[in-house]
Amino acid sequence: MIDMVSGNIFHCRKQSWPSEEYISRATLQLLDFDSAAPPRQAWRRRLNSHANILKEFSVTFMEALKMMRLGVRLWSYVREEASHGRRAPIDPFTRESCKPSASQGVPLGGMGSGSISRGFRGEFRHMQIVPGICETSPVMANQFSIFISRDGGNKKFSSVLAPGQHEGLGKLGHQGISSWNWNLSGQHSTYHAVFPRAWTIYDGEPDPELKVSCRQISPFIPHNYQDSSLPSAVFVYTLVNTGKERAKVSLLFTWANSIGGNSHLSGGHVNEPFRGEDGVSGVLLHHKTAKGNPPVTFAVAACETQNVNVTVSPCFGLTDQNRVTAKSIWDTMAQDGSFDLGNFNAGSSIPSLLGETHCAAVSASAWVEPHGKCTIAFSLAWSSPKVKFLKGNTYNRRYTKFYGTSERSAAHIVHDSLMNYKWWEEEIEKWQNPILSDDSLPDWYKFTLFNELYFLVSGGTVWIDGHSPARDNQSTMSQNGHNSRIEEPAKIKVTAATVHSKGDVVIEHESCINGFEDADGNGNGLNLEEENSDEENTEGHNPLQLSTLVDQKPDDSEDVGRFLYLEGVEYVMWCTYDVHFYASYALLALFPKIELSIQRDFAKAVLSEDRRKVKFLADGNCGIRKVKGAVPHDLGTHDPWHEMNAYNIHDTSKWKDLNPKFVLQVYRDFAATGDMSFAVDVWPAVCAAMEYMEQFDKDGDGLIENDGFPDQTYDAWTVHGISAYCGCLWLAALEAAAAMALRLGDKPFADKFKNMFSRAKSAFEEKLWNGSYFNYDSGSSSNSRSIQADQLAGQWYVASSGLPSLFDDHKIKSALQKIFDFNVMKVRGGRMGAVNGMHPNGKVDESCMQSREIWTGVTYGVAATMILSGMEEQAFTTAEGIFTSGWSEDGFGYWFQTPEGWTVDGHYRSLIYMRPLAIWSMQWALSLPKAILEAPKINMMDRMLYVPIRASHNDAGIVRKVANKTKCFSNSVFHCAC
Repeated sequence: MIDMVSGNIFHCRKQSWPSEEYISRATLQLLDFDSAAPPRQAWRRRLNSHANILKEFSVTFMEALKMMRLGVRLWSYVREEASHGRRAPIDPFTRESCKPSASQGVPLGGMGSGSISRGFRGEFRHMQIVPGICETSPVMANQFSIFISRDGGNKKFSSVLAPGQHEGLGKLGHQGISSWNWNLSGQHSTYHAVFPRAWTIYDGEPDPELKVSCRQISPFIPHNYQDSSLPSAVFVYTLVNTGKERAKVSLLFTWANSIGGNSHLSGGHVNEPFRGEDGVSGVLLHHKTAKGNPPVTFAVAACETQNVNVTVSPCFGLTDQNRVTAKSIWDTMAQDGSFDLGNFNAGSSIPSLLGETHCAAVSASAWVEPHGKCTIAFSLAWSSPKVKFLKGNTYNRRYTKFYGTSERSAAHIVHDSLMNYKWWEEEIEKWQNPILSDDSLPDWYKFTLFNELYFLVSGGTVWIDGHSPARDNQSTMSQNGHNSRIEEPAKIKVTAATVHSKGDVVIEHESCINGFEDADGNGNGLNLEEENSDEENTEGHNPLQLSTLVDQKPDDSEDVGRFLYLEGVEYVMWCTYDVHFYASYALLALFPKIELSIQRDFAKAVLSEDRRKVKFLADGNCGIRKVKGAVPHDLGTHDPWHEMNAYNIHDTSKWKDLNPKFVLQVYRDFAATGDMSFAVDVWPAVCAAMEYMEQFDKDGDGLIENDGFPDQTYDAWTVHGISAYCGCLWLAALEAAAAMALRLGDKPFADKFKNMFSRAKSAFEEKLWNGSYFNYDSGSSSNSRSIQADQLAGQWYVASSGLPSLFDDHKIKSALQKIFDFNVMKVRGGRMGAVNGMHPNGKVDESCMQSREIWTGVTYGVAATMILSGMEEQAFTTAEGIFTSGWSEDGFGYWFQTPEGWTVDGHYRSLIYMRPLAIWSMQWALSLPKAILEAPKINMMDRMLYVPIRASHNDAGIVRKVANKTKCFSNSVFHCAC
């Protein structure tokens, strides 16, 4: 990576939150071994910080009036879906019983196997084990507790390691968790977060002479496609005895047999103690899920060492009806500091009755000498090997490739986690330390950059192994007998590629591609049927059919399965593409093979068609679900990959941003990875996507027009005529398509797109440039001259991809400065981010709810565009507004749940949202991959005559050489071990 920022440009900016302000320097020194002390750059909170209830946005009277018909149709649709036992992808009417609060922290686990969040005060919450379902309420029985006894027994301390008073505390005869000691004030305890790790430091609580560090570690390791899929986390407790007496310290980890909500009461749950290899012992909690969902097994364990003794209480309840109760296990721990070793021989418990809760406890005890230190490690794993979609297939999760499909694999996962966590940390530190130690960057940016990655765990991610459904459930019939398989689409013509023996790629003939699934209906790739070409190979050519045109798996290591993540926990649609446009930088930088897998899925989707009828709620009209040539809005909700476009507010086949965004992402990913097989695979879809868009050029000037409704990602903000947002994206797509065509040897397509670009650019600037920025659109509405923060989205992408700028440098900088001066600095002095729309008179554009919102991901994207344009100071001031409002102690409390956006009053819309991952586009801009910087350049302003598509392809002068070893890209974002 090449650093584009030299020197310390932030020399006068205060280093945010030095750890000494939260922990005494003496304590930091005592914990300064074995990674027990938090890094200097971390997001911090005191455990006694107030977790305020978050304020949700509301529409104005005029906005409600405009959307009344949509609201009625949406309400009817939500009720209809509920009658079938399904959740509508967008449901603004149903509210969670647990109101969202400023209490979130770093989530647990790797990607795609279900997730559990943990608040900064220690509560386990936001369980997402079943796809698309998020149980937000904390499970209060899930706790760590500590018991301390000094030599002689004169000093004893015990407490749940979480602040706050539990309901029912102190009730006489109460047998539940309210009988425990909830006496931690949190005044001297602090939380420190740099995802995927978090540290909780108990500085003399509850024992003034004992320093305790709890380090939470999850296996989120860039470029590691095995461990990063594991559903597990490790909690490493470091104990430092500053007293003069030896102390016996017992830590207790309790866990309810529950996947959140009321699932613990559903009955049929079984607990089972186990003893494994290498001293790993604990309890398996087998959970019988409701509604036919696959079962789940939790493993709670600790690692026994020479100094650490592990015991268990495999099954206790919360009422006096249970033989072993929460109160009795607490009393045992307070008295003895451990449980009976005979509990390991107890066998499986009797299945829980309806309305009964089963919990388990694992204790780890050790003696800590005066001024001595000790480490105790716990681990939590959960295994739900199969993921079932309500209207679709059942698939095996990614980690089953390494651990098999038994729920009991949780025991093996928890063992390996305890054996490997030190290596995980080494890899995490190698990744993070270069950024954390970069003095040219402000601290708030460093830890926010990593912490925004929480979404790749908490964003409902699903990562499956391979492309085929699990063998035990091949049917695509839903419970209601609905056949959800896409109809076989008619064949369409696409351009296929061949490769010469010398390694040059040329376009040689036409083929037909059948739709999204293969001949077996498994969705394994494009089904390619060759047709005879009219053209004969010229002398000296020895064309070979490039087999990678079909999405095959070249070898086992290259197959990373398929990946889904939600637009947000409130907008339940997989891989929403107009939003992935912003978020994809994170995956490209850290897990490029996953990013290419997602793009391949959308490339196949472009060439598919689903003619089932759908009612669009904005206007009440009906249309088909998926139009051939159009990029889908999303990959679906209840039957992903097979029933796309779960979004049904508008007909997205008429949206103007999706197809250009597809072309731009594909080219950027190709340029960054150098993966020629990927480029050839997706090229037919790129051609189809570009040709599809030509219908929206109504006047033949090469530029697409919007159709007078919100036909883009701002789906409540109407656009008329040519728009800055979609028009700029289209210009960028023309440039990217031309560049990709040249690198693939398709000169006629390159010439076509270059000629269209030349005409479109002139029309765009003539109709929208006003001397200082690009108008919102070319219409005559009251907001047509608004300053849109996102007006240079296309320029952002071409600059990120190493392509020439779309406009003269002075125009780009003028527009960005206007956005900075108005959209950023005129809203609370720049402390909130960039408002989407601003009138030239300095008043916020309130033409709709989205124009007046500040979108977090868009703000990060604008900041990245500023960096790429040499405006680093404005960039970091712009992005810092998101940190100040969302993540700082003076903000609104949106840490680890960053919303889509907020109003100028700080009221949020859509928590835990995908788009804020766009902060990684800032890091991309700061350190462009060498492959991007050294990519071949294209001169878009060359005047060329249009050449018909079927002209000769013998001009090898512009053909890009294919790497002899396509798996090795030393200058790309891929890591190479060759």
